Amino acid sequence: MTSTAIRQRLITYLSDAEDNKIRAIYTLLEREIEEEQSFNLSEEHLDILDRERELHLNGETKSYSKQDSFEIIKGFKTL
Repeated sequence: MTSTAIRQRLITYLSDAEDNKIRAIYTLLEREIEEEQSFNLSEEHLDILDRERELHLNGETKSYSKQDSFEIIKGFKTL
């Protein structure tokens, strides 16, 4: 059975399942669900972001608007 088929069967089951079964399934998956919802950066990544921020605030690096960034990513604009 494909992942898509399994997902669809679970969705169908969960929509009609009794509350106690929903709570039991959630309890089994709670830790994994919480971990996926949290986003933690390592100290190394935080240091990189801090250095990049300082360079930006000091005018030592070029910054781009949101629109410019999208155009660069899509290849419509070059650096």
